[in-house]
Amino acid sequence: MTETSIKSEAMRLVARVDELRATLNRQVLGQEALVDDLLVAILAGGHVLLEGLPGLGKTLLVRALGSGLGLQNARIQFTPDLMPADITGTTVVDESGGKRSFRFQPGPIFAGLVLADEINRATPKTQSAMLEAMQEGSVTIAGESHRLPEPFHVVATQNPIELEGTFPLPEAQLDRFLFKLEVRMPSTEAMARILGETTGAPAEAPPPCLTAAELRQLQRLARDVLCGSHLLRLCAETVAATHPDGDRATERTRRFVRYGASARAGQAMVLGAKSRALLAGRAAVAQDDIEACLLPALRHRVLLGYEAEAADIGVDDLLDEWRTTAARRAK
Repeated sequence: MTETSIKSEAMRLVARVDELRATLNRQVLGQEALVDDLLVAILAGGHVLLEGLPGLGKTLLVRALGSGLGLQNARIQFTPDLMPADITGTTVVDESGGKRSFRFQPGPIFAGLVLADEINRATPKTQSAMLEAMQEGSVTIAGESHRLPEPFHVVATQNPIELEGTFPLPEAQLDRFLFKLEVRMPSTEAMARILGETTGAPAEAPPPCLTAAELRQLQRLARDVLCGSHLLRLCAETVAATHPDGDRATERTRRFVRYGASARAGQAMVLGAKSRALLAGRAAVAQDDIEACLLPALRHRVLLGYEAEAADIGVDDLLDEWRTTAARRAK
C-alpha cells in the first residue's frame, strides 16, 4: 500500500472507532471519559481493570464494547468457589466412536473479549489462572499449550477492596492490566437520563462497528505512530520517580510508597499515548497524550504503604510530584 492509501485506510478505521464511541456513549450514559480511556487501551492491545461500586454500568459497558467490536464475548462471574479449570478449561475423557481418548475442553477464556466480572471476589489461586492467558495469549493444560484467539482482551471489573468478600489481586496480575480505570458516579443530570432510559422499553442491540480483522489492523497502526526520544525519556523518568529507594524519590514518595512501578508502566504510557494520537488523526505522539496516560498506567502498579492508607493518600495525590521530577530530569 502507498502512503496515501495507508492514511486513507487509517482515517476510515478511526471513523469507525468514532462510531463505536458514540454507540457506547448512548448505551452507557455519563461515562464519556471512561469510554475514551477504554477504547485507547483496547487499541493499544491491552487489558483493562475497571473499579467502581456496584450498579454503575461496568458490566453493561463491557458487553456493549464486545458487541461493537464484533468479537466473540464470554463472561466469567468470579466467586469464592470458582476453580482455575472453570476459567481455562480441562482435559476430559471422550468415549465417542467406541474408543476412549482424552480431549481438551476449552473454558470461557477462549474468546476475543472476556469479561472477568467482580474478579476480586475469587481466591488468589483462581485469579492467578489468568496470568499466562493475559501475558502470553495462551493457556497450558496437562503440559500442552493452547493458543487463545486474536485479538484477545480481558476487561475485568472489581469492587473497591474495602467491600466485604473481596480478595486483593496479586501484584503480578495487576501488572498485566495496561490501564486501571475508575468508574465514578455520574452527574445528577446524567443520572436523570439513565433513570428515564433504563425504565422504558429496552433498546435493540446495535450492530458491530468494527470487525476483529479491522481491530487488529488498528492495533498495528497504533504501534506505527511515532514517539519522540524526549517523550520516551519522560516516561522512563516518571517510572523511576515512583521508586522510594531511587535518587529521584521525593520525601513523600519515600514516606508513602512501598514499591514503585515496573517497566510495564512505561510501556502502557507509550502504547496508550500512541493510541490516543491515532484516534486524534496524528502520526506522532504529543506530550498531552503521555500526560493523559500517566494515572491509568500507574494507579495499580505503585504499591503504597500503610502510612499512605492512614493518611488517605492515593497514587493520584503523588502524581504531580512524579510528573515534575520527570519533566525536570528529562530536559
